[in-house]
Amino acid sequence: MSESVIKLDSVWKIFGDDANDAMQAIKDKGLTKPQVLEQFGCVVGIADCSFEVERGEIFCVMGLSGSGKSTMVRHLNRLIEPTSGTIQVLGRDVLGLNANDLRKLRAAHIGMVFQHMALFPHRTVRDNVAFPLQIQGEPKAKRWEVSQHCLNLVNLDGYEDRFPSELSGGMQQRVGLARALASDPEVLLMDEPFSALDPLIRRQLQEQFMALSADLDKTTVFITHDLDEAIRIGNRIAIMKDGVIVQIGSPEEIVTNPIDDYVRDFVEGISTLKLIFAHTIMEKVDDYAARSGEDLAQSPRVPHDTDLSGLIDISTTTEHPVVITDDGRDVGVVNKSTLLKGIKGGDN
Repeated sequence: MSESVIKLDSVWKIFGDDANDAMQAIKDKGLTKPQVLEQFGCVVGIADCSFEVERGEIFCVMGLSGSGKSTMVRHLNRLIEPTSGTIQVLGRDVLGLNANDLRKLRAAHIGMVFQHMALFPHRTVRDNVAFPLQIQGEPKAKRWEVSQHCLNLVNLDGYEDRFPSELSGGMQQRVGLARALASDPEVLLMDEPFSALDPLIRRQLQEQFMALSADLDKTTVFITHDLDEAIRIGNRIAIMKDGVIVQIGSPEEIVTNPIDDYVRDFVEGISTLKLIFAHTIMEKVDDYAARSGEDLAQSPRVPHDTDLSGLIDISTTTEHPVVITDDGRDVGVVNKSTLLKGIKGGDN
């Protein structure tokens, strides 16, 4: 059974002097966001947000500017206080922590990476990365040892004595990531960390981050406005609009089964070749055999998690349908008609 590291339950954030009255009116009368603004002069930042993030998962939250995604992520380490709801991180009630315990949680267990890293310009790269450990009172020798290790992880060894002004934007983001890793946190909160970078550098950092996350077993909430980025790195994606989480699902679920027109507009034009897998479009092997009467002995066999691109490659080499396997058992069949429907996105 998977372990939930982060849990949000019915979290609301309303900005304004009459936030509590507005919250009560929402509960009693079901006021909408425009009605709250009109009647109370308050802005609903996030509305009734609930989700869980499992250990080791990269959970992407995406939406347009003003959708509430950055507001939401700042609730996880209580940089923003919610108006209502509950938040748990690593089994602890974040809202019940006193100031000292909250500082300890942030310092030791939660790392945060922003779009603009705010590196200290007067500190070297080594000292920037070591700063969290300095705050914790660690001796200089240990700070420098950990700093060097983290810089090696992000491929910045050799730049220890440089200053931020001497680094490119991508290198500065790597320093920021190394700084977040320095205290070896179990949770990473990343608020559009790569959005200001050139496409090639951005892709390189995405790949590096995914590899690091897997190797270090970090649980990550990753904020982005780019669906391509969310699909590329996320195990699951939450799409937000006007402070509300509209849909949560795997990249495959989001692209193949958008819940409404808003999500449908987001996913329109996204290639499904690497997102849809054989187990999604296959016909059960017994049903296929009974319907077609076809002998599958000569058919090629591929694992159930083979994507459309892989199925296309196999199908071009044979006239037989492709048999889908799971743990060595034949479980399904994909023929050319089924494959074309999967590529098109129609119902199988």
